[in-house]
Amino acid sequence: MDDAGGLLGALFYVGFFVLLIIGQWKVNEKGGLPGWWAIIPILNLYALFKIAGKPGWWVLLMFIPVVNFVAWILGMLDLGKAFGRSTLFGIGLVFLSGIFLMILGFGEDKYQGDFAPGRI
Repeated sequence: MDDAGGLLGALFYVGFFVLLIIGQWKVNEKGGLPGWWAIIPILNLYALFKIAGKPGWWVLLMFIPVVNFVAWILGMLDLGKAFGRSTLFGIGLVFLSGIFLMILGFGEDKYQGDFAPGRI
């Protein structure tokens, strides 16, 4: 019976992970970037920072301890603003990014940022 609980937990985790990928995929598409970038590690961070209006090199900041927290907070706050959301929503992106990315991806939100899709 213990194996059934572990299997159920693993299936829940995989299902939730797939929803997170689909959510970011849709956010990428709304932001004018290829959706499949959501499944490539590091490139998915690049996409989020670009959509948020941050330079691509901000991905490198994610490899510096302590600085990565500041970069993540600023990036997620600006990502929320890029979709016309409040600072409170941006805080939700900081702490519960997976859930709030799904809200952005599956919701009615329109991208309002100044990122030009042709400029990668």
